[in-house]
Amino acid sequence: MMKLTRTITAVCAALALLGTALQAQAQAAAAPGFTLKGKPKIAMIYFGPKNDGGWTQAFDEARAKIEAAMGQKIQFVESVPEDASAIKPAAEKFIQRGANIVIGTAFGYSDAFKELAAKYPEVAFLNGSGTTNGANLESFYGRTYESQYLCGMAAGAASKSGKLGFVAANPFGVVNWTVNAFALGAQKMNPAATVTVIYTGAWNDPVKERAAAMALIDQGADVIGQHVDSPTPQLVAQERGVYGTGHHRDLRQFAPKATLCSSVWVWDKFLVPELKRIEAGNWKPAPYGAFISMKDGGTDIAGFGPGVPKDKAALITAERDALLKGKQVYAGPLADREGKERVAAGAVLSDADLWKMDWYVKGVVTQK
Repeated sequence: MMKLTRTITAVCAALALLGTALQAQAQAAAAPGFTLKGKPKIAMIYFGPKNDGGWTQAFDEARAKIEAAMGQKIQFVESVPEDASAIKPAAEKFIQRGANIVIGTAFGYSDAFKELAAKYPEVAFLNGSGTTNGANLESFYGRTYESQYLCGMAAGAASKSGKLGFVAANPFGVVNWTVNAFALGAQKMNPAATVTVIYTGAWNDPVKERAAAMALIDQGADVIGQHVDSPTPQLVAQERGVYGTGHHRDLRQFAPKATLCSSVWVWDKFLVPELKRIEAGNWKPAPYGAFISMKDGGTDIAGFGPGVPKDKAALITAERDALLKGKQVYAGPLADREGKERVAAGAVLSDADLWKMDWYVKGVVTQK
């Protein structure tokens, strides 16, 4: 009887907690959203120079499209480091000039934007690759594993040896999911394909990127993928007579003979509708940030280079269409390279598990 009583008490407590949580969600949903006072006036803060060839340039190219869609010129400042002492003055200068929407472009802006959002509750803040959110603050990032999966297919189709290389910045979840997706895409074309990864420890270090790409090619890789900010791996691939796949932008601009496919940001496809929602009023930022799929304007692919046969390009295009219709890259059954089940049959890897991904699929070889 005592055990039954305890069980009933525990169930009642759990139901009470669930009821409280649901009530809180309902109240949040019913609460008014954020509304601008006046017409939108947008400003952007860039982490790097606008012509960096990668991450920041993708934002700058989106800016021009946003200007056309929103009917206004957008103020911006370049090369603002991930340091609150630089971020806050840049944002506040724009706010003093009348900006009521501020868009940031760096993970390292997260805490500063959280503080700014609290200090300026009448200003809307958006931050690319950020981690903080609030009533007037929304971080956003794209599901880059989708486009990297397709680039992996291009790499697998073009490779003669089945040995692929990958130059990556840091072994974080957002990088590891691109590495694994690249490998899964390559293995869809060639089940025996392997991907050797070298981490440079920096988002943008052309010297380290060159050394890593050279080492991978010396080890036999005939296609070089990347998740770093500069086009250096593609330049090295072209110099060495092998192929590559790019990240951030269409890197055929720098290495037209080598670059097979690029994972590209299409920020305007997300930001224009989101900015119009802010303009309309009663804006409710996604509570955990916007995690954008390809169909909603996160990333896409640009290609194909001459190394991708037409029949293989058609297969990649068909797979892209499937992703747009809801196909999942990380659908089970899926095991890691040690054989441990990571996604059960019929299941899909959760967003929480994506963000903390610290494992690799079969065929991935990691090097420092």
